[in-house]
Amino acid sequence: MSTLLKNTMIASCLCGQVKLEAVGAPISSVVCYCDDCQEGSRQIEAIPDAGTVQDPDGGTAYLVYRKDRLGCVTGSQFLKNLKIRKTSTTNRVIATCCNSAMFLNFDDGKHWVDVYRSRCKGNLPPMQMRICTKFKPDSIKISDEVPSYSGYPFKFLLMLLAARIAMLFHR
Repeated sequence: MSTLLKNTMIASCLCGQVKLEAVGAPISSVVCYCDDCQEGSRQIEAIPDAGTVQDPDGGTAYLVYRKDRLGCVTGSQFLKNLKIRKTSTTNRVIATCCNSAMFLNFDDGKHWVDVYRSRCKGNLPPMQMRICTKFKPDSIKISDEVPSYSGYPFKFLLMLLAARIAMLFHR
């Protein structure tokens, strides 16, 4: 993938040794509050020099991309999967050169990856929704600037389905 392509997003680790490139618009831009995202963020933040993963309100912001639209252009040797449980199908991928959270991918064949928004550079799309807010601590108040959903809204599931169909037709 070339960084000269239109609609290209670059994500990099804190020290710059790992660079990801995503081509095209993301499927969605979300903040997730599920138990697993909160725990995964806490575990990553506990690694020395990892930096902040969670937003101040406890959510974790992602740009959701089709798996076929994201690639590592430099530093793939530094990428390491972390699981919050041995049986989890979700991998939180960090750059071991500086312990930066980079993205989530899945062992169970999901067709998308969630790139940590804090790693992304450039003109990013606005946040579209907050998901799984039923898991946020009661003491946390979240902004109503974008729609919030207690679980996975039908709209989000339709976005994922549309992306899968587009992949089948190589669009």
